[in-house]
Amino acid sequence: MTDTIISSATKEVVVGFERPFTVIGERINPTGRKLLAEEMKQGDFSRVESDTLAQVAAGAHILDVNAGIPLADEPKILADTIKLVQSLTDVPLCIDSSIIDALAAGLKVYQGKALLNSVTGEEESMQRVLPLVKQYGCAVVAISNDESGISQDINVRFNVAKKIVERASDYGIPASDVLVDPLVMPVGAINTAGRQVMELVHQLRTELKVNTTCGASNFSFGLPNRNGINCAFIACAITAGMTSAITNPMHKEVMLGIRGGDLMMGHDAECRNWIMAYREPAAAGTEARSNRRGRRRQA
Repeated sequence: MTDTIISSATKEVVVGFERPFTVIGERINPTGRKLLAEEMKQGDFSRVESDTLAQVAAGAHILDVNAGIPLADEPKILADTIKLVQSLTDVPLCIDSSIIDALAAGLKVYQGKALLNSVTGEEESMQRVLPLVKQYGCAVVAISNDESGISQDINVRFNVAKKIVERASDYGIPASDVLVDPLVMPVGAINTAGRQVMELVHQLRTELKVNTTCGASNFSFGLPNRNGINCAFIACAITAGMTSAITNPMHKEVMLGIRGGDLMMGHDAECRNWIMAYREPAAAGTEARSNRRGRRRQA
């Protein structure tokens, strides 16, 4: 069993093999969202505030925070966004950037043990990111590609992940603090993409004994009814052993797949989460009639 602990100043989330699936909310990300990007660039964080609260209310356990805006001061915007989000909620954060200075700026202001997104198998990436992970004692997402790109051979992707985990160990970073992203390909382009991920997740879990995550919506890219596809994908991924994903908790179909996957794997004790989410409300007057019957029996 492997547990990965992510925390804010006051709240701890544990990602693990025998634990409910961890939802990492994806919405605080200006990539592909022109209005949000422009607002953040101008110092307007009102949409960040609403997205923060909405994702937590919808069931996100961790929030991904990204400030990748072209021609903007990404380190400052990312740090400011992290401070704002941590003032609004106690859920832990995933600090997301491809720029090392932005990652460092975010970690500097973060309160708790963050999840850092991300390191790849490229030599330069490992040399720059892993010392930062060790310095701040955070966890890190390891993406299974290197200088050669993304391989269609899952054995190559597994070996890249293994290389990152071993290099992290050289820095004193335990495997439990590495969440491997097996890289989800669009099924519309690669018909076997789903099977590849399921097989690789199983191998990562049984051989490397690491937790896993992914950008779940990549799987449905370019196809109609994307939320329906994502629902099926996440449920299958959970049964294969995936333990977290970066996704949109405000999509009801996605949360349906997550809750269903947890149910199938026995990670929803007494089906409480499923019942709380989907039990039909009592018909009007039912509770009052029940109370009256109870009083008559007592009398």
